[in-house]
Amino acid sequence: MNFKRQYNKKTSFYFELRQSCIIFALMIPIDKNILKLAIPSIISNITVPLIGLVDLTIIGHIGSASYIGAISVGTMIFNVIYWMFGFLRMGNSGMASQALGRRDNKTLRQLLVRSMIIAVSIGLALIILQHPLRELAIWAIGPSKDVISLAAVYFNICIWGAPAVLSLYGLNGWFIGMQNTKIPMYVAILQNIINVIFSLLFVLVFKMKIEGVAYGALIAQWSGWAIAMFFVIKRVKFIKGFGKTHIALKWMDIFSVNRDIFIRTLFLVSVNLSFIAVGARHGDIILSVNTLLMTFFTIFSYIMDGFAFAAEALCGKAYGEQDKAKFSLTVSRLMRWGLYMAIAFTLLYICGGNNFLTLITNNKDVIAAASPYMLWAILIPICGFMAFVFDGIYIGSTATQYMLISSFIATICFYSVYFSLESRFGNHALWIAFILFLLMRGVIQQTLLNKVKSKIVQL
Repeated sequence: MNFKRQYNKKTSFYFELRQSCIIFALMIPIDKNILKLAIPSIISNITVPLIGLVDLTIIGHIGSASYIGAISVGTMIFNVIYWMFGFLRMGNSGMASQALGRRDNKTLRQLLVRSMIIAVSIGLALIILQHPLRELAIWAIGPSKDVISLAAVYFNICIWGAPAVLSLYGLNGWFIGMQNTKIPMYVAILQNIINVIFSLLFVLVFKMKIEGVAYGALIAQWSGWAIAMFFVIKRVKFIKGFGKTHIALKWMDIFSVNRDIFIRTLFLVSVNLSFIAVGARHGDIILSVNTLLMTFFTIFSYIMDGFAFAAEALCGKAYGEQDKAKFSLTVSRLMRWGLYMAIAFTLLYICGGNNFLTLITNNKDVIAAASPYMLWAILIPICGFMAFVFDGIYIGSTATQYMLISSFIATICFYSVYFSLESRFGNHALWIAFILFLLMRGVIQQTLLNKVKSKIVQL
């Protein structure tokens, strides 16, 4: 009897050991694929603000403060406009990764064509409506008269790149869905090189000023689109060998996914713009403090977006394959990487946060005023990492309605907390509301995850 019990213990131990080895063996390729997709995406994300930064640097060495202000205003306008149409990338990556998982050649081609049609249509609409759009944006920002005229020049030139920029969003999403983040990285790097070359050429050789940097940006945008299309042609040849599985792709499916992401983006834009506007009401020093401390969020977001892109590709593919175990394991590994990054950045901000502020500014008043709010910047990674990773998971599984729900509730939470605490805590109330906004998005998406998993077996 004792021998039998001992034997059962041994077999149980070996069974558990074997299961652990199998799980570990599965984790290694998943981790490898996560990093393979995340690292190029992180590099791409870092290059995104470089076009505006390069323009600002070039004009900053040859022009007056009005020119610098005009570039800042123009860049801000386009950043907000294009951010609202980010669904062109996100929706495409989720649907393309699922089609890849099904080995659905026809849907991959349809997504490519239809996303281009939508992107070009929106881009042309922006060009047609450029005058009222420009006037509305400049009125909302309210710069000085000198800056208005120069910003209008920059806007009038760069708006012609809208079809290229938005098409590139769709193409980048398609590449991510195809499990390839290196091509968007190559495109982003080449875009910035082209922008530097042509901006310097127009400004230094042809003695143009704000027109020079605007034309440099415009050429870089269309060049990026052309380079991406070159890679698309090669990838389309690759997918010819795919199987005959096909799920009819309806226009309404595309619009419903994109609609959810668009409305969710409006909530995010609302919170971010409110954060800036409310901070400005507390005076120039507090506005400067909030702007500086938000760079902690921006830097962290560049890293976490890379893992979100990996989530879109890997979770979408597992969802398309109808592999629930693979989907769950991928989610688990992604969240673990998110936690690793959150811990690393939290420690980095604790140890080097004050030194980082002194690199950005030498204004002692601003640095001193930032000290009481440093805690909120330190909390950003640990409170925000789930929202970034889950966004990628939900986009990959095209469960965009749940993203919308989480963003809506989190936005309500942001405004409720701020207006409840503002009279007592001032600018601290703004930061408390923002931290809770990030945390609520992740927590709500965690609670809804089982709904996403339950749909895998229903397709």
